[in-house]
Amino acid sequence: MNILAVVGSYRKGKTIDTLIDKAIEGAKEGGGDHVHVEKLYLIDKNIEYCKNCMVCRRDDPDKPIAKCIIADDMQTIYPMIEKADGFIFGTPVNMGAATAIMKTFLERTCWVLAKPGKRPIRGCPTPRTTRKKMAIIIVSSGIISPVFRRWCDDATPLIKSFCACHLNAKVLGSLYAGGVERKGMDIYLDEAYKLGKKLVSCVQ
Repeated sequence: MNILAVVGSYRKGKTIDTLIDKAIEGAKEGGGDHVHVEKLYLIDKNIEYCKNCMVCRRDDPDKPIAKCIIADDMQTIYPMIEKADGFIFGTPVNMGAATAIMKTFLERTCWVLAKPGKRPIRGCPTPRTTRKKMAIIIVSSGIISPVFRRWCDDATPLIKSFCACHLNAKVLGSLYAGGVERKGMDIYLDEAYKLGKKLVSCVQ
């Protein structure tokens, strides 16, 4: 079982990084030796902006990975995404949204792992893979408490939609670690651990 943890934080060792590690711990505890986890720090990679050239969207729809003309680190990341059975996505909520590096990653993956479909509108992305996958999402906010999440978290619905339309991945749950500047992150560690354990129980 292959799990890819995608870290969209700009800082290592902080809230998102720590909560993802806790989810990984839960996944390994739940799946044992059958679980292989790769942790991908987007900030360490050379990921250029999408050029909207549409080469990927026009590529052969039967290919598992469409052609991308940009020669950067995404070329090695695409196969990692394609082979994964499950995903852990983590990003701080900056200005109510996913970080710029996470958004760039999502845009660059869009038509490489998806193809034009027929629903809900003809031409909308549908996954190239038919293999069903699973995912969990972890987001954090330094200031905004969970009670205000619905008005201040556009990151979770974006990633959830991406999982469905591009990865054929069902989101099993999400964690919003809010108000960590005042509350700290320790109160969210157990929930992150349980999410990781839930991920492998559903992938198996």
